[in-house]
Amino acid sequence: MNDNIKVPFTEKKFLVTIIFVTSLFMFWGIAITMADVLNKHFQHTMSLSKTQSAFVQFAVFGAYAVMGIPAGLFMKRFGYQKGVLLGLSLFALGAFLFVPAANISSFAFFAIALFIVGCGLSTLETVAHPFVASLGDQRTSDLRINFAQTFNAVGAMIGPVIGGYFLLSNNVEGSTDLGSVKTLYTVIGAVILIVAISFSFVKVPALTDPHAVAPDSEAANIDTVPGKGLFEHKHFVWAAIAQFFNVAAQAGTWAFFINYSHEIIGLSDSKASYYMGFFFMGMMLAGRIIGTFLMRFVAANKLLAAFAIGNILMCVIVAQGFGMVSFVALLMINFFFSIMFPTIFSLGLKNLGAHTQQASSFISMGVVGGAFFPFLMGFIADQYGTAHAYYTPIVCYLIIFLFAFRFYKVKH
Repeated sequence: MNDNIKVPFTEKKFLVTIIFVTSLFMFWGIAITMADVLNKHFQHTMSLSKTQSAFVQFAVFGAYAVMGIPAGLFMKRFGYQKGVLLGLSLFALGAFLFVPAANISSFAFFAIALFIVGCGLSTLETVAHPFVASLGDQRTSDLRINFAQTFNAVGAMIGPVIGGYFLLSNNVEGSTDLGSVKTLYTVIGAVILIVAISFSFVKVPALTDPHAVAPDSEAANIDTVPGKGLFEHKHFVWAAIAQFFNVAAQAGTWAFFINYSHEIIGLSDSKASYYMGFFFMGMMLAGRIIGTFLMRFVAANKLLAAFAIGNILMCVIVAQGFGMVSFVALLMINFFFSIMFPTIFSLGLKNLGAHTQQASSFISMGVVGGAFFPFLMGFIADQYGTAHAYYTPIVCYLIIFLFAFRFYKVKH
């Protein structure tokens, strides 16, 4: 049985802080999945092909490659709270830039706005994971990160529903109206700005970061070889690689969910967005809850390996286009996705000591995989049909399986 059950989840003095930080996971979940609705909306209003609309994901996830290291350096110099405030400010700025982009109907301008939103999300992800990990004993860091990621799944459910209602439900064939996009992102920007102002008044207790300092070697994520460079920790390197392919598969799967739902089982775009929110993302929430519970009894790497195998099987079924059977398999992909991001992140940060914050930046940068994979899936979807595009993520899950089965090990 996992020793995590013998250690407190967090401490009372961290409760207000952990509530705010956990909410960040929900906000970027909303933003990421709303981009998938935008993908489909822009196909209609701007007459884009599936390959062209993949620039939505490219703009958001491409920001992670640019912002990952600067966000880590900023966090290291100014601390977690100021890092969160920077991320929220960029998020709000990008959202407000949707107004001029809509006014001039420029997809390039939208891409710039999405890129700035992505910079904010990258900063939040870089800061929030080690922040949550520091709010308690290192032996329960896996549980805290997976708990926080559960709210990311809640946000991922909310995003498509909001996007579907405001952007797709009243969509008229041939319409080029972008007013709904402008209104929606103005409200989002205002909400994020209010959250940033509120968090600036929160007094964060002094942190003794368990990644760097702890009373004993079992409780600490200490660097067992102090002179060892970051990239000499092979488990970290493999975690960054696994995260790249994990988010690549995730971004491609999510980007064309609405297309698949329409083409394979005949759902309207708006109804497909509701299915995406309530059922597709609901499966991820269920996976997070069940996965967090199972980690009390099953080693995190073993559960990750099992879920990777599950998604390989699901992709094969989805690619067949067997109607409702394949659609259910598509929903199950998100169930098995559930624990992948936080578990890869947590395994990659083990025993890195003072390298932890820098490592967090590099693993966050792995999210850039989501910038490129939708282009590949979009091209295959345009040429051979959306169903066949779902063969491509299988390679990603094979790499995740290798990391979980063998290369997660910390070598002293």
